[in-house]
Amino acid sequence: MAERSRVAAAPTGDTLQMAAFIEQEADEKVEEINTKAEEEFNVEKERLVNEQRAKFMADLNDRQKKADRRRKVDNSRTKSKARLVVLQAMNDHVARVVNETRKNLGLYRLLDKDVVLSCRKKDEALVKASIPVAVKQFRKKTSIQANVVIDAENWLGDESCGGVVLTSLQGRKKVVNTLAARLEMIAQHSVPEIRAGLFGPNEHRKFTS
Repeated sequence: MAERSRVAAAPTGDTLQMAAFIEQEADEKVEEINTKAEEEFNVEKERLVNEQRAKFMADLNDRQKKADRRRKVDNSRTKSKARLVVLQAMNDHVARVVNETRKNLGLYRLLDKDVVLSCRKKDEALVKASIPVAVKQFRKKTSIQANVVIDAENWLGDESCGGVVLTSLQGRKKVVNTLAARLEMIAQHSVPEIRAGLFGPNEHRKFTS
């Protein structure tokens, strides 16, 4: 009886074949799952890498644009400052030319030997230093030795903004060369012409006055 049970319990060829088939199916299934999982992992990894790369490039591009904007702003400010410096230098030079011309024109318009000069009290030292130069140039041009005396009793007021008033000794001729008297004319007429004469026409100006 026991012998028959052992014989019945022994695996048959079909059973072994079935077990091997099931084991093979299981191995193939496991391999398929592993392969699919690895493929999904690689796809997800590539997606994340591409996403991070895109974010990095977008951030880099944004930083580059900001840097370009800052550089353009800085360049514009630098050019504006340079233009202001050039314009200021031009205006200063024009003002010097006008002032020197005024000093000489006063004597030329009077063409008198004896001249009384009025100026502001605080400009007295500057005017005294300028008189010999103007007299020398006047004599060179006209052969007249002018005698210029500062009127210490009739100073010009501060509202004149500087400059001088020249009067012949007899008081018959008078030349007013104060800044206040000339400012409007210079601003509206003289400066553009003098600037053009000294520095040439402005190539950037589209309209002429």
